[in-house]
Amino acid sequence: MYAYLEELSVNAWPALETMVDDGWLLRFADGYTKRANAVYPLYEPKTQALEARIASCERHYSSKRLPTIFKLTPYSSPAGLDSLLAQKGYELHADTCVQIASLSGMESPSIRTVRLDAKLTQEWVNAFCLLSGKDEKEKQTMSHTLGKIIPATCYAALYQEGEVVACGLGVLERGHIGLYDIVTAPAYRNRGYGKQLILNMLEWGARHGAEYSYLQVLQDNEPALRLYEKLGYKEVYSYWYRIKTVPF
Repeated sequence: MYAYLEELSVNAWPALETMVDDGWLLRFADGYTKRANAVYPLYEPKTQALEARIASCERHYSSKRLPTIFKLTPYSSPAGLDSLLAQKGYELHADTCVQIASLSGMESPSIRTVRLDAKLTQEWVNAFCLLSGKDEKEKQTMSHTLGKIIPATCYAALYQEGEVVACGLGVLERGHIGLYDIVTAPAYRNRGYGKQLILNMLEWGARHGAEYSYLQVLQDNEPALRLYEKLGYKEVYSYWYRIKTVPF
C-alpha cells in the first residue's frame, strides 16, 4: 500500500522537472511546495556509495538555487538514511501522516453550493491563493504545476452568499481520489464548511469510480485530524522532510 500511495501522490502533484538518478527520484518546481522539490529515495542506490549519492543530490539542487530536501518514510531506502542526513545537518520538517478511507457508506453532503470543475480555472486559482495567502510568484508556479496533472481532476469551491469560503483539489486515479489543498477562509472555519466541501469532492469521486480516498495531514494539525477521523480516515504510514538550507 505504501508504494502504491506514493505513486498516486507523485502523479497527483507533478513537478515541473523530474529526473531519476540511481533509484532516487529528484523533483524540481521552482521551490513551490516541498513535495514537488524533494528527493524521493525509492530504491537503494546501486552504483554509488550513499555519501556520494547525497552529495550528487545537493549539487543538483544547488545548481537550481534550491535547498536540498529529502522526503522520507519508514520505508525509504537505504535504512539509516534519515540518521545520516540528521548527522549532516538536515533539519526535520513537516511530520505528516498519510490516511485512507473507504467511500462505501460515506455520508452525503448537506450543502450543495459547491462548484466542481474538471479543469483548472483562473477563478479557482484566485480563490485558493486568496484563502491560503499565496503571492503572485507562487500563484504562477502553482498554475503551471497543476496544469501538468495527467489523472482526472476535480477543482472544488464552496460558495456562501456568492463568496468562495472553502476550496480544494481532488485527483482521481486507479480507484482512489486524493485530496489536496483543502483550505477554508479564516472567518468561516469551525462551521463545517471544510467537511461539506470534502463530502462533495468524495461524492464526485465515487460517481467517477473511486472506491477509496487518501490524503496527507500534518501530525500537529489537530482540527484536521479530528475532522478526518470523523470521516473514517485511518493512518497508513507517515512521512517527513529533511532539509538542508545553504546560502547561495
